[in-house]
Amino acid sequence: MRTTIAIAVALMLVVAGCSQAPGAGTTTDTTDDVTGATTQPGSGTDGSSGQQVVKPDDPDSDVLGWEAGYWYNETIDVNPDDGLNATELNETVARSMARVEQVRELEFEAQVPVDIVTREEFRSRQSNGSTPDDRRLLDNVKYESLFMVNESTDSLAVQNSNSGSSVGGFYSPGEEKIVVISENATTPKLDEITLSQELFHALQDQKFNLSGFNQSTRELHNAKDGIIEGDGNYVDHLYSQRCKNEWNGDCLTPESSGGSGSGLANIGPYLIKYQPYSDGPPFVRGVHRRGGWEAVNDLYENPPESTEQVIHPDKYGTDAPAEFTVENRASNGWERLKVQNRPNYGSVGEAGIFAMFVYPYYASQGQTQVVPATQFFNMKKGSDQIREFDPLNYNSTYSTGWDGDKLAVYTNDDAAVNETGYVWKSVWDSEQDAKEFVEGYRKVLKYNDATKVDGRANTWRIEGNEFADAFYVQQRGDTVVVVNAPSVSDLSDVRRGAAPTQ
Repeated sequence: MRTTIAIAVALMLVVAGCSQAPGAGTTTDTTDDVTGATTQPGSGTDGSSGQQVVKPDDPDSDVLGWEAGYWYNETIDVNPDDGLNATELNETVARSMARVEQVRELEFEAQVPVDIVTREEFRSRQSNGSTPDDRRLLDNVKYESLFMVNESTDSLAVQNSNSGSSVGGFYSPGEEKIVVISENATTPKLDEITLSQELFHALQDQKFNLSGFNQSTRELHNAKDGIIEGDGNYVDHLYSQRCKNEWNGDCLTPESSGGSGSGLANIGPYLIKYQPYSDGPPFVRGVHRRGGWEAVNDLYENPPESTEQVIHPDKYGTDAPAEFTVENRASNGWERLKVQNRPNYGSVGEAGIFAMFVYPYYASQGQTQVVPATQFFNMKKGSDQIREFDPLNYNSTYSTGWDGDKLAVYTNDDAAVNETGYVWKSVWDSEQDAKEFVEGYRKVLKYNDATKVDGRANTWRIEGNEFADAFYVQQRGDTVVVVNAPSVSDLSDVRRGAAPTQ
């Protein structure tokens, strides 16, 4: 996915009503079935009028930097602004494949089919997808636990709507093809940087078998995307630099590629999914600078185990997530949700927990900042502009020190429609880290109008808004357990011992 912060950052500024640096002066996961969904580009070089390059002779056999009759540095007679016909599309794809090879120093093993669909068609495909009820419920409760999507809202529909607005193209490992989204599927206005990003994902799949990664929770998905999307966006960055320099501006970047659709339905889930696109490229760049592309290739054999290892590269290979379970202590009709072919828990990792703390900034239009916006946005030195490379900082006192989290969902046939309970257990590197998480979590409760329940230890109640429920927060050493239920009296039924009387 190529995310040029056209949505991920520009929208962040708009949502908060800021014209300069934000905060200045105030503060089941369902695994995606596509790889590298690319948002519409927001910047780049213009046109394809670079210096003409004399076409060298074709090689006797396939070589790096040459594909399907085109060298990486030869000029093609294509005007991106009037759309591409079939011949122009084939030329563009071939040269872009050669350029990806030249940048990444990896050879394609096969040609990559490219389909063009309209945004309307893509949205239709998104909305028509089917997800088992158990996975849908787990996903709903996961985002409810982060105070992003309430229990009566379909979180998958929210995420599909986000994708329908922001995605400009994607690579499907299952079908081994690229799909580019354009307002005109017959003569698409194709951006070469978007195309190169998805071609590289196809190259990754050919070399490293992307389908072999365990991405069964949101945390595992983001962790593995630390290398998948981190490598992809780092290559994208290098490719863009060559477009401007070595290739003399000879890259297809139409003035308009059709827009990116309407705004996001909910920025919360987007913030979580965006983390590897911001932290992944600098993570990969660091490995590349130390050991070259061979060292980056080795990452695919030992990918990051957690988002923590991508947010804090010094923890890669040294700080594996803790192994623990969430004990089932439910009673009185409450039963733990079982999910077929998936773990029976959700996990959002350090990235998801951080996103929970920064989300009030958006929901409140910048008025509430649990994490100061000035800490979240990476600004260019001496400027009010956000960096295009590593734009966001997913690091805060409240989320650092994460060592693992698991969310178990509970249902009860006697509960009202959409009423569930959950037990969210997290383990931290130290007792102090756990204490800091609890401090931040209580601020999130306060933001959502939670009040302490008299006569109950560490118990809160939210009434009259979309997250109306009861909450019990227990810290013991380096472990924190959050219990949620429709009412205070239900808390001890969801987990025995919760909300004890004082």
